Amino acid sequence: MLIQVCGSTAYCYTAGKKLDPARPTLVFIHGAQNDHSVWALQSRYFAYHGYNVMAIDLPGHGRSSGPALTTVEAMAAWLIALMDAAGISQASLVGHSMGSLIALDTVRCAAQRVSRVALLGNAYPMKVADALLTMARDNEPAAIDMVTSWSHCAPTQITPVPGFNLQASARRLMQKMSAINPDRLFFTDFSACNSYQQGDAAAQVINQRSCPVLFIMAKQDRMTPTKASAALRGALVHATSVEIDHCGHSLMTEQPDATLDALIEFLR
Repeated sequence: MLIQVCGSTAYCYTAGKKLDPARPTLVFIHGAQNDHSVWALQSRYFAYHGYNVMAIDLPGHGRSSGPALTTVEAMAAWLIALMDAAGISQASLVGHSMGSLIALDTVRCAAQRVSRVALLGNAYPMKVADALLTMARDNEPAAIDMVTSWSHCAPTQITPVPGFNLQASARRLMQKMSAINPDRLFFTDFSACNSYQQGDAAAQVINQRSCPVLFIMAKQDRMTPTKASAALRGALVHATSVEIDHCGHSLMTEQPDATLDALIEFLR
């Protein structure tokens, strides 16, 4: 679905279904240098099981036009505007990595618009190593190779699809994002994550609203290890956690069924 938001075209994957105000809505928010396609299994499942699904492309990513936004706060404001444009008054948010920060800040800014929050591969604060920031700025192809390796549990993965390689697919997606938006997209996304400081304020709002929160973590995550979200998890009264084994940072693609199962249980 293409929709006009803040004067630019935004894309949401809805599994080919029209949004129905009578149904509950799930908004899936991707991470840095990604697009809606990382949620392929999870978004399609929920679209065929009673939910409106909006798997978004953030500005400057995928099929959404305009420059990439430079702060998490600006991305959250854009997401609220997108919900307005789509006629969605309230939704559950599912965010991965950078998308988890966007979900947090959306609650901070518009808590009444959010019913539940699932945070995958979260860290707060989400500090990015200086070396990786510099590499993303000066040598994006090398940063893509490094993040691809660090986002997966093992160098090679056996998948149910013969001939399919998860790392090669992830690398190609990030390369595609670079081709779509060559203006140092990875550096822009990483810088937004690195500078975000509103997580404590978001936690206070979540607690005031008694908003249920689920953390989905990967045991072998080297990008956002489980300890990186420990302080935020401890600050949230209504938070629960699921830890997935044999999985790195790319939970939705490396362990798609386990990730889906955790979301089904949480949203039930």
